[in-house]
Parts: sequence; C-alpha cells; structure tokens
Amino acid sequence: MNASDRTPADLLRSALAADPARPLVTFYDDATGERVELSVATFANWVAKTANLLQGDLAAEPGDRLALLLPAHWQSAVWLLACSSVGVVAEVQGDPASADLVVSGPDSLDRARACRGERVALALRPMGGRFPQPPEGFADYAVEVPGQGDRFAPFAPVDPAAPALTVGGVGLTADQLVARAREDAAELGLGPGGRLLTGGSYDTWEGLSAGLFAPLAAGGSVVLCRHLGRLDADALAKRVESERITNTAV
Repeated sequence: MNASDRTPADLLRSALAADPARPLVTFYDDATGERVELSVATFANWVAKTANLLQGDLAAEPGDRLALLLPAHWQSAVWLLACSSVGVVAEVQGDPASADLVVSGPDSLDRARACRGERVALALRPMGGRFPQPPEGFADYAVEVPGQGDRFAPFAPVDPAAPALTVGGVGLTADQLVARAREDAAELGLGPGGRLLTGGSYDTWEGLSAGLFAPLAAGGSVVLCRHLGRLDADALAKRVESERITNTAV
C-alpha cells in the first residue's frame, strides 16, 4: 500500500488501483450458512454507493457523528469505509440519542429510535436483502442504496487529522487509525496477499482492526466469520484450508 495513505478511504483507493479483482472481504455467518465474497472492486462499489447515500440523501457532513449499531458483518465494513470517505465519525455501538444519525441492524431498532436525526436500518439478510416490511421511522438501506452513484467525490476534503472512529472507548483520527492498522498488521505477520481469518466482534478496536483495517492496510484480505464458535475443530480446519488462510486472529 502507499506510504502516503492517511485515511481508510485512501487505503481502499490504493487497493483498488493495485488489484481490483482480488478478494478483500469474505464473510461467513455460521448461524445461517451464508457466505459472501467481495473483491476490492465490488467492495469499493458498495462503499461509493453508501457514501453517496450518506452525503446526499442523508445530508451528512464531515464531523457529523454516526452511531453504528451493527455486528461484525460485511455491510458494517462498508459503512465504516463510507464514513471515512465522507469524513463522518463512526461511533461503533455509540449512543443514538447524542448522534447526528444512526445505522441499525434488526436487533437494535428500539435503541436506534432514540436518534433525532436520520435513521437507516439494515436487515442483514443474505446478499444484502431488504426487510420484508420496512421498520417504521427508518430508511431501508437495501432499498435506498442500489440507485446511488457508483463513483463518489466528497463535497469537502476529508481531514486526516480529524476524528474518524470511536470504538470501545478509543477515539482515533483517520491518520491514527491507519497507523495503528499498519502496526497491527505487522504484529499479526500479515503482508500483501495475506488472508486473515477472524471471528472477532466489531465492538473493540482489536476486532475492528483484525476484521477490516489491518488486512486493508497490509494489502491483504479478511475472512470475517460471524458465529464462528458454532464450528467444530474439523470444520474450522477445512475452512482454513479452503480459504487459503495465512494468518488467524480467532
């Protein structure tokens, strides 16, 4: 990756320029059997559409705070990079009542209603499916995002020194986030082309780093597994082999 990259959005742009076809995020839900693999290009397209939704329809601006009430999931990763693209501060499991807008999964809708700003809900169904019936008071992400533009340009430049992420009581600017992600990648022994398997939660920096930011910073990819504890040792070993895992953070 480029040494000059100072935001997660910069890292994604560099990954896209280097090899758009390689896998970036492979997601498993071992409670449902779902598997989704997103190349760098496909992931970046989702990020661009989501950033356009965030900046355009939701009128989010740099410095706005977004309460992200989602589990470890490929769509959570998309939202984190979309926030970085716009300059919005992603507050993972943050307080909706004090946030400018909220993004919620199906299990946190009641909590999310405390937000007085824009509210977006994700059904977290396979292949990004929509709610059978949209929850009242929320925009259904799966309905709103497909029509958004495939390319994104921020209305204002994103300041790498501005706050970018809050998770588990840790607040980071964009350049601090990138620096820590690079350090974590080195500690994990993760290099270009590496495949990291993790079943960690997105509720901590360690989980977020292993589940997205460190592989992105290293030029590698992540196999993100939700409900990984449901696999026995044999099934886990088969996954490690089939996904060509080089590193683990289980």
